[in-house]
Formats: sequence, C-alpha cells, structure tokens
Amino acid sequence: MRGTERGDETMGAMLEIRDLTKVYPGRRGGVMALDGVSLTVERGEFFGVVGRSGAGKSTLVRCINLLERPTSGTIRVGGVELTRLRGAELRRARRRIGMVFQHFHLLWSRTVAGNVALPLEIAGVPRDRIRRRVAELLEWVGLADKADAYPAQLSGGQKQRVAIARALANQPELLLCDEPTSALDAATTRSVLNLLRRVNRELGLTVVLISHELDLVRAACDRVAVMHAGRVVECGPVQEVFARPRAEATRQLLAAAEAAGEEAGDEAYEPAARAAAAGDPSPLAACRPVAPESDPALARFDRAPWRLATERRWTR
Repeated sequence: MRGTERGDETMGAMLEIRDLTKVYPGRRGGVMALDGVSLTVERGEFFGVVGRSGAGKSTLVRCINLLERPTSGTIRVGGVELTRLRGAELRRARRRIGMVFQHFHLLWSRTVAGNVALPLEIAGVPRDRIRRRVAELLEWVGLADKADAYPAQLSGGQKQRVAIARALANQPELLLCDEPTSALDAATTRSVLNLLRRVNRELGLTVVLISHELDLVRAACDRVAVMHAGRVVECGPVQEVFARPRAEATRQLLAAAEAAGEEAGDEAYEPAARAAAAGDPSPLAACRPVAPESDPALARFDRAPWRLATERRWTR
C-alpha cells in the first residue's frame, strides 16, 4: 500500500503550533487547559507527547484537528493554517489528518468493512473505489478475513487495527494517536505499536503519539515533548530527554514510572512466593518472570531489567 503523495513535499515541518491556549469557561473563572504551547513536528517524524493526567495532552491533540477550537494561537498542518478555516474548507483540510482514539470509537451497527468505509463515504468517494480501498487497508492491517465481522466479535487489538485502517482511509499526511494502547494488554500493545511504526516507516506518515506510557514512547518515537500544567516544559530527542531531563516535571515523571515499575515487580512475585511457602504445587508456584533482555519482543521497549510497570509475563 502506497503512502500519501503530495508532489515534492518531502521535507520541512508537517505540524506547527504557536502560542496555543485553550481556556474552558467555569462559574469561578476559566480553566487554563493549554497555556502558550508551541511545537514543531517535522515531516515523517514519529513524535511523542507525555505527561501526567491533566497535563493537557488530550486537549492538545483535540485542538490540533480542531475537534476543540483553541482560545488563541495558530495551528498549521502541511503549511495550511487550520485555525483560519471554517465550514467546508476546514472539513477538506481535516482529511489530511487521521485520528486514532483510546476507545476505538467504532460504529457497532456497521461491519469492519463498513467502519473503514465511513470516512470515504462522507468524502463522496465512488463505491467501487471505496471497495478497493477498504480491501487494501484491511489486508494491510491484517484483518482481510474480518471484513464482514462486527466490532462486538473482535478483540481489543483487532478493534484498534480497524480504527487505524479507518484513520488511513483518506490517505492522511498526519496521524494523531490519543492513548491508542492504554485499553490493551501488553502483548496487544506491542502489536499495535509495531503497526503504528509501519505506518510511519512504510507509508511515510507523520505520527503524533499521546501517551502516559514512557516505555512506549521510548520504543517508538524520534522526539518527545513533556507537558505539565498545560505547558510544554521540555522537548528533544527521546533518549536525551529521558537520560538527562532538565525540567523538574520530567524528573518527577520518570521517578514515578520507575517507582511504579518496582512496585509492579514486587507485587508480581508475591503470589508465587506465598504459594511456594505453603507448599502449593500449582503451576503458578513454579513460574518465573521473563527478563526483558531474554525476549526480543520485550527488548524493543528498552526497559531496565525487572522494572516492568505495564506488563509482567510468566513462563514455566
């Protein structure tokens, strides 16, 4: 499957955000969700945005495609200033942006093929082209055999693959992913992450990944922005930001992730330890954790040994 073709536009910024603010009105004054955010994401980049809950990550991604209109500031996608557009012009410009949500947002009354076809139907694409495009996308995400299935018949990972295929239907240049793996188990998370990396590398799409999972961002992204209290407090190459954090908010985020990993590791050992002490011959009592470095799938996440905050795998 070919990526989007836009002539000679192969270099330069895909996404430019300048002085973006978003204030939600309230009875006792406004709530500042975004406070002067400025970011540049280069064409073809896999860019991550991390931060604690309430930092403004999801508000930012919803402002980028104008699902939420910002209070002030500008957003440019591929050189087009979206914040100036209204009506039909904005709808056309949005076709350059794909969106993957945390909870899939599939239509339960439609089949897998019907969900993927929806944005093409809205865009007025002829039916024969829709059929070809849907078949191509389902083959690419590994769900060709599920075209006539309904969302209720799919696993969580399969639902997210359908959502990704739908987001790619209009051949966007920018793919926004808002916590796309937080509702999935560890093995499915790896599968979806690999699919997003294929989207970036094989189709040449720029990907912006919003996540609270630092290991996910470390594994996939080229650069990362750290948000705190509606502001970008640090931005740079992933390994540099995580290895030598400058902002206090970044250091706190990394410390919290490390502490969560240690706690998860302690809790993972407790059931087997208690069973062994009681002489329980059950299979779980004979289990042991798999070290990440011994499993290539886990090693891709570049995690410190035994600090698995988001997964714990067992083997006999």
